[in-house]
Amino acid sequence: MILCITHSQDFYNIDVFFEYLNTKNIPYFRLNSDRMNHFQKISVNEDSFELTDESGNTVHSRDIKGVWHRKAWGISIPEELDEDYKKIFLNGYASLRYNLMTVLENIPWINPYENERKIDGNKMLQLKLAKENNLTIPETIFSNDEEKITAFFHEYCNGKAVAKLHSLTAKTMNGENLISTMIIEEDTLENISDITYCPMIFQPYVDKEYELRIVYIAGDFFTGKINNSENVDWRLAQEDYFWSAYELPGHVKAGLASMMKEMGLYIGAIDMIKGKDGEYYFLEVNPQGEWGMLQHELGFPIAEKIADNLIKRINIHE
Repeated sequence: MILCITHSQDFYNIDVFFEYLNTKNIPYFRLNSDRMNHFQKISVNEDSFELTDESGNTVHSRDIKGVWHRKAWGISIPEELDEDYKKIFLNGYASLRYNLMTVLENIPWINPYENERKIDGNKMLQLKLAKENNLTIPETIFSNDEEKITAFFHEYCNGKAVAKLHSLTAKTMNGENLISTMIIEEDTLENISDITYCPMIFQPYVDKEYELRIVYIAGDFFTGKINNSENVDWRLAQEDYFWSAYELPGHVKAGLASMMKEMGLYIGAIDMIKGKDGEYYFLEVNPQGEWGMLQHELGFPIAEKIADNLIKRINIHE
């Protein structure tokens, strides 16, 4: 059995994945991470667990042969819960969820849980590893220091910078809740004093030809190109953009593949920019990033490749 950790609102990507497993007669269990709360019955021992989900389906850890960590969401809090108890509720269930996941750490995962946590939670480490693997990155500072940011702006940004929160709050690819990226220019730089309350990542604005969303799966690449040269992020734009298939240069593929291996990730959604200067700029990798639009619009067999990689590793492990 393959355990798929996702969330209650997930669709398409997960549906295609399950349809493919059905064609191979491989059983699966869908575990909604946001519903790992009072809606489920969960019991964890030192080396096993049993869980009954909100629909009454039960799974035991002994039957799970591999895990796809598709998408994790925050745990839902009951509306009727007293305000003073919400923190206790969240801490208790977050601890229970983490203990449950570590029971499975010795079987194949996409991606290994601890590797994914480390990489997803550290954008500066991502940039460091990208640079060490011969990828081009923008000059970057992650800071709450107004003076350092101002000096960085004047040294590297040529009058225009991009400021980003470290973590996105968005749950969809249509721009919903994407408030984490903004343009900084000389006049807005004057209002940067509140940075002490909200540290941000700053990079020079790159004049771009287009953006690339690259899905890496254990050495395979599926790349979509979107002609967004005017907006800081295509997901924030009002225009309707269309994806087209794109072939990455060999040296970019080589750098990305060696970087992902060093990160210990089998899969990741990578964002890059093709600059007007001809360079390919690495921005970030999201281990749980979205790719359904590439499979849907371009026919890329991404879900199938993820399943095949996990199945292959399960067979080797056994």
